[in-house]
Amino acid sequence: MKKPSKLALLTKHTLSLEAAKQVATAAEKFARKKGWNVVISIVDDGGHLMYLARMDGAQIGSVEVAQAKARTALAFKRPTKVWSEALKGGRMQILGLPGATPIEGGLPLVLKGEFLGAIGVSGVTSEQDGEVALAGLAALG
Repeated sequence: MKKPSKLALLTKHTLSLEAAKQVATAAEKFARKKGWNVVISIVDDGGHLMYLARMDGAQIGSVEVAQAKARTALAFKRPTKVWSEALKGGRMQILGLPGATPIEGGLPLVLKGEFLGAIGVSGVTSEQDGEVALAGLAALG
């Protein structure tokens, strides 16, 4: 009788709730400094919501948009700005990608080459949303 072989399992970093809060807090601090009322969404590496902050005065519609931006950034492993720029360049087929939200403001959260999750921001212009997301990303170091 053969001995069962060992499974080759991977070890990976995981986004903790505390880290998600730190990213969101950094983004919120930046938005407050600019006077922007936004929604900040943090998703884990499976695209599931970990943390959401809706600043006072932020539009309710931005709750869903911020989550969609975060999930897009994670699913495609790139900033949502890439899809926005592609549309500006005339690549309309981007609109047919399942789960793609082609609006700037979503960034993957990456540490040592591992995708931990993503941040999505909505509430001001897409460029401003992108600035807020970038401020949050900076909290990862």
